[in-house]
Amino acid sequence: MPPLLPSPASLSLSTSPLLLASRLGGGAAALRPTTTTSSSRLTRFLAPTRTAAPNNTGFAAMSWLGKLGLGGGGSPRASEASAALAQGPDEDKPAPGNEFAQFGAGCFWGVELVFQRVPGVTRTEVGYSQGNLHDPTYEDVCTGATGHNEVVRVQYDPAACNFDDILDAFWAKHDPTTPNRQGGDVGTQYRSGIYYYTPEQEKAALESMERQQKVLNRKIVTEILPAKRFYRAEEYHQQYLEKGGRFGFRQSAQKGCNDPIRCYG
Repeated sequence: MPPLLPSPASLSLSTSPLLLASRLGGGAAALRPTTTTSSSRLTRFLAPTRTAAPNNTGFAAMSWLGKLGLGGGGSPRASEASAALAQGPDEDKPAPGNEFAQFGAGCFWGVELVFQRVPGVTRTEVGYSQGNLHDPTYEDVCTGATGHNEVVRVQYDPAACNFDDILDAFWAKHDPTTPNRQGGDVGTQYRSGIYYYTPEQEKAALESMERQQKVLNRKIVTEILPAKRFYRAEEYHQQYLEKGGRFGFRQSAQKGCNDPIRCYG
């Protein structure tokens, strides 16, 4: 089995560039020795690129450093017009007889697989929402400057799936008491959030959070807000774990599957 990528917690800017490149799978050739090892130089060498991927996973279009908040480029600046568009409502329509809901619960790869397995869920998409930049890229979101959250937009058939069942899956997937963090993934794009489309969803979400708080000994920090414009993430992110991720380790999206979910680059 090929070695998995190191956990984000094990990497830091104090790590030498050559060692960091080796641990990320690039080997010594990935970086040339330089006289500077500052974070800006490191970011310039290792920033994610949007080049076409050489394989069907599409992993070459991104770098694990994006998950560490070290995406390339400067912080994007949003104009008032751009922010107004980004903060507008989601104008997409679900399939007839279906409804939408959006959820943020950390890295959207694993979150999507959770919802893919829920009976009655008819479609899932990963993307970006709740930010202030129109049409953001993954690299934009990873700067932490756009305010976006990595979300999963869930389409479900209410005749076959109660919204409370989806909420139960959401709470079970992550720790809702850690602000802007899930495990080793740290940043505002990993915050816990429920984004509703109807007053009924809002009411159910608030009641569900109240019940959840009674069984936890730390304060829940999940935000419950109206759904905003949804920006579908780049194609290589969609159904990422079901497709196998970087190493081709496919994970089942079969309805009702309860196999442990392994989230990896």
